Amino acid sequence: MASDPGKIRVAILDLYEGVENQGMRCIREILNQYADAHHIHLEWDEFDVRVKKQVPGTDYDIYISSGGPGSPLESEGSEWEQVYFSWLNRLEAYNRDAANARKKFVLFICHSYQLACRHYKVGTVAKRKSTAFGVFPVHMLPGSQAEPIFQDLKDPFYAVDSRDYQVIQPDHVLIKKMGAKILAIEKERPHVPFERAMMAIRFNDYMVGTQFHPEADATGMSMYLQREDKKQTVINSYGFEKWESMIGHLNDPDKILWTYSHVLPNFLAEAIKNLQVKGPAFAR
Repeated sequence: MASDPGKIRVAILDLYEGVENQGMRCIREILNQYADAHHIHLEWDEFDVRVKKQVPGTDYDIYISSGGPGSPLESEGSEWEQVYFSWLNRLEAYNRDAANARKKFVLFICHSYQLACRHYKVGTVAKRKSTAFGVFPVHMLPGSQAEPIFQDLKDPFYAVDSRDYQVIQPDHVLIKKMGAKILAIEKERPHVPFERAMMAIRFNDYMVGTQFHPEADATGMSMYLQREDKKQTVINSYGFEKWESMIGHLNDPDKILWTYSHVLPNFLAEAIKNLQVKGPAFAR
């Protein structure tokens, strides 16, 4: 049976290591919503990277690499990480080959973003002084309004953050040399003597990553924030009023709902637009 020339294939790399999470559900829902809204034939497969050491081949169009638990430093040299970086190296080689006109697009989320930053050596991946968990403003850097995944976002925009690690101390010389660009940083806090983390980076024309969770939806995050352990984490770090304001942000159409409905859909739209250049006309 001939393959469908209008089909778009997505690979989801699951880095959650079997841990219960909302991230995978949200990614699936956004893909479903996008396919329905734009009347396109979109299908996906999932790969358990850390437990089963599964990675996709180069026969997919779009790749979404998820968040996940644990340290992005302690896994260095592990078998699953070697498999993961071998996959990334193959994709880079594929995209560099001028004979391959239909390039491969990758979005790295949270834990995957930290791994990618380590891979590209664009900054220092380090443990935070305290856990960042909740809903926070993200500030674009000058020129980032032109970044496709940020199209129609406000500055700052609000995003779900959940991490014990961060990427700091950018290597600006290397970043410029490789044609990468820091897109966003965490909230400026001049009264606190800590470096601001890089919250989003475009590594190259086809690969971009976010420290925050663009896939997080209000329903899942609300359930998560109201879990007693997570609630106490926020209250202990920021106070009860901050926890209350986070719950309020979740239902504000200009905050998490706006980010959810724009960043990952924008990534999909940009990738599919570029796929269309060499591929067949997709139904819109």
